[in-house]
Amino acid sequence: MIVPLVWKKDRLEILDQRRLPGSVEWIRCDDPEAVASAIEALALRGAPAIGLAAAYGVVLGVKRGEDLDRVVARLARTRPTAVNLFWALGRMRDQWEAMGERMGRQERIQRLEELACRLEREDRAVNRAMGSFGAALLPDEGMVLTHCNAGALATGGHGTALGVLRSARDQGKRLKIFADETRPVLQGARLTSWELSQEGMDVTVICDGMAAALFSRFPLSAVIVGADRVAANGDVANKIGTYGVAVAARYHGVPFYVAMPRSTVDFYTATGADIPIEIRKDEEVRRWGDGIVVAPGASVWNPAFDVTPGDLVSAFITEVGVLHPPFDQSLKEARDRPFVPEDDIYWES
Repeated sequence: MIVPLVWKKDRLEILDQRRLPGSVEWIRCDDPEAVASAIEALALRGAPAIGLAAAYGVVLGVKRGEDLDRVVARLARTRPTAVNLFWALGRMRDQWEAMGERMGRQERIQRLEELACRLEREDRAVNRAMGSFGAALLPDEGMVLTHCNAGALATGGHGTALGVLRSARDQGKRLKIFADETRPVLQGARLTSWELSQEGMDVTVICDGMAAALFSRFPLSAVIVGADRVAANGDVANKIGTYGVAVAARYHGVPFYVAMPRSTVDFYTATGADIPIEIRKDEEVRRWGDGIVVAPGASVWNPAFDVTPGDLVSAFITEVGVLHPPFDQSLKEARDRPFVPEDDIYWES
């Protein structure tokens, strides 16, 4: 099973996604600063995976005797858009505060570590459930477009959008998958193609600018993407370029699905207009490998995400089922719905 991180009790090892697909290299993180740096540098990315790494970063910090609030604050500064980061950090802080001084420090640390491990297992179970619900939306044979990487590399395992495709494959469905390259750092070309080809799945990479033409030339069955934050009204913040794909899908009558755990929904954010959008360094756009591709005198605008209006979303695929419009109601109704994992093995230590 492909995983983006491995917990080793005294350290967190992170698969360096900047090196894929050329080489498989791991980063050893012995403290929360190393975890934060890996997240900021995109060695690890994907909203659920960022949250899991941050949870383990908190454990590393308290094991080293660092102040929990300072550790949480440092990790919270790494990526402002992905709400799973703040959800995971909130879970860790709430657990620490709930234990209070009635427990010894070592016991509190142990309980905190157990929670981080549970969050990882929980994420895998959630992804499996999403995969099962989402696969039911796909035909026995067809073509699907995905944008960015919402796979095992972006989660605790299996994936959100790619988890749906994996589950469909496991059910015997025959799908041809198109993956946008996802400029400027090529998560689709480098990561999605690597993940799927590792498992022998049929994947074809296209440049981002080819997506609209793809709709006009091929009978796509669906578009499936992940999400970094979903507002209470169903607006979706996801990797830059998602909005354009959603517009093209609507024009061509192709269903546009968003696969995401309920932890990605931010009920405190009313609409997508309120979601903070991370602006990244110019160099990601200015350079292509070792070469310069933008004239020095030209400016660069490099938002990491865009916001797709909920009106363009056909349905959300979650761990408790498929949610249909109106999303301000269906998201709220799903919030407290019990989640029963398909297989108890995902809750084991």
